[in-house]
Amino acid sequence: MSVGVRVLENSGELPQFRLVLLHDAEGKVLALLPAASLLNLVSVWKETGRQLQPVRGEDAKRYFSQDALRHPEGQKKLLSLKLLVSPEILQHDQVELIEPHAELCFGVSAKQIAKASSCNLALTTEQIEAVQPKGDDRVVITQAVERFTELRIKQRLEDTLGLPSLSPTIKKIIELRSDPEAGVSELVPVVRVDPSLSAQVMSWAASPYYAAPGKVSSIDDAVIRVLGFDLVINMALGTAMGEMLRVPEDGPRGATPYWLQSVYNAAFAEQLCRAMPENEDQPKPGLIYLSSLLHNFGYLVLAHLFPPHFTLLSRYIEANPHFALDSVEQQVLSVTREQIGSWLLSSWELPAEVTTAIRHQNEADYSGEHSNYVKVMYMANRLLRQQGLSDGPLEEVPEEMYAELGLKEPDVAKMLRRLMRNDEAIKELTALLGD
Repeated sequence: MSVGVRVLENSGELPQFRLVLLHDAEGKVLALLPAASLLNLVSVWKETGRQLQPVRGEDAKRYFSQDALRHPEGQKKLLSLKLLVSPEILQHDQVELIEPHAELCFGVSAKQIAKASSCNLALTTEQIEAVQPKGDDRVVITQAVERFTELRIKQRLEDTLGLPSLSPTIKKIIELRSDPEAGVSELVPVVRVDPSLSAQVMSWAASPYYAAPGKVSSIDDAVIRVLGFDLVINMALGTAMGEMLRVPEDGPRGATPYWLQSVYNAAFAEQLCRAMPENEDQPKPGLIYLSSLLHNFGYLVLAHLFPPHFTLLSRYIEANPHFALDSVEQQVLSVTREQIGSWLLSSWELPAEVTTAIRHQNEADYSGEHSNYVKVMYMANRLLRQQGLSDGPLEEVPEEMYAELGLKEPDVAKMLRRLMRNDEAIKELTALLGD
């Protein structure tokens, strides 16, 4: 379980530069770059001729939390490490250095870093976006695949991607999910004929999270009395997607486990949805649950498509914990998990509410169709990040978003505390799903 970081508030008029601790077999190197920029590891490797890697988040916090670093002598010793700095820092007589993991902050003069090696090791969000392919997501994804493989796109994109096909059971479940008239009478026969799905449904129904009264004695009992149509459909789809594409082993160190953040996001987003005023703009709880359960599905697809480069992506995320994940992915892979996850789920004919919410989940100002699905997912994810239950930099939920959804901030905070009291039960449910 991880906790994201945010760039510290500037304590004065001095420009802020971020400290990043890197290491390899030869020792430590300290990189200094503008606080809101991305550390470009490829530039670091070219400049130093070393494959320097960022230290783990918890190791950085432990290192920079040393009491000695709160005093000038300790800070002077820190800066005696080999320094690699962005040229911008040399334009100032004095700057403020920050380290977000440990909330370390202190001023230094130009003389203290005069002997540092200077190189262009930082990128801004604007610089990253300026060189990204533009246009339809399908085109962007195709260009990204071309960039990282020797294949050239001559056949259908689905074949080129080499992604597994859906099983007959999952195809039938997607059909039921998209049919507004479908109910448990159509679902139960589908569950019964699939041994794996039957076993999963029985284990979900018996889990402490749902706390069903009495013994769950049959598939009918599990679906009708305990879980219900929406929940069985959504969890079956979520686990099927997860089984098709394995959770990568070489993800960012210290990241929240995939299924744990999926279940927390789904459960919290559904609660937010049910708390909204009943009107035509209220998202359907079942679809918001599914959208949030699959909100990170594109992460699995990226790992499947770009295995050699996924390790590099993980190191970039570790080195830039304050930076938006989609911007890091654009820099390293030229495509984001939201783009590729939404596109693939759309090609499998999941509802537009789901694919739209997943595609735009990081856009607080999104105002297109199904915008309330996007806002609910955005709110749930940002509040869970603050509790270390979802990955990404710490960001505040805009005050106006509460009003737009008809929610009150104290009520939402109370719902989150209540959800977190179910932590053990949620972890048991997560174990049944995959982590």
